[in-house]
Amino acid sequence: MKKAWIPILVIGLIALFVYTKSVGVYNIFVQNEETINGQWAEVETQYQRRADLIPNLVNTVKGYADFEQQTLTQVIEARAKATSINLNADDLTPENIARFQEAQDQLSGSLSRLLVSVERYPELKANQNFLELQAQLEGTENRIAVARRNFNQSVQSYNSNLRTFPNNMFAGWYGFERKGYFEAAQGAETAPNVQF
Repeated sequence: MKKAWIPILVIGLIALFVYTKSVGVYNIFVQNEETINGQWAEVETQYQRRADLIPNLVNTVKGYADFEQQTLTQVIEARAKATSINLNADDLTPENIARFQEAQDQLSGSLSRLLVSVERYPELKANQNFLELQAQLEGTENRIAVARRNFNQSVQSYNSNLRTFPNNMFAGWYGFERKGYFEAAQGAETAPNVQF
């Protein structure tokens, strides 16, 4: 009779180990996802801050009658497109991140062209409102870079944990999937050509 209990005890211990391991892995994935969701919210907050500053910048620049209207229109349109893409934290797939990033990169490019064209207007460059807005935009761009870096670090930790054995088996059972990263914009590897 005692020998019959040994296999049952071994099977019970194995089942207990698998159960505790699966619960632990599940909880770790939930915690990692919540960290990613928090980091994503910070990224969105910083992009929203930039989007909120743009109308003030455009209105300040519009005050200069001979300023290029096409440049302003491009900034306004890029802002509208960037703010129209809402990405839920539950849907941070690589494809969706790339779509979101593309719209934000278009806005960044339009803003860069706007700031470059301002160089031709010394009276605008000296305008105190413009200088303050420009400084706020520069600060916001730095905040965006920090938020994106923190988000990518959280995603890296989550994806690494997701892909390691035996976590990858449990992740499949629970439906956890890889998250997407922010990547460098196309052409970022090429240094800009500055001429004086």
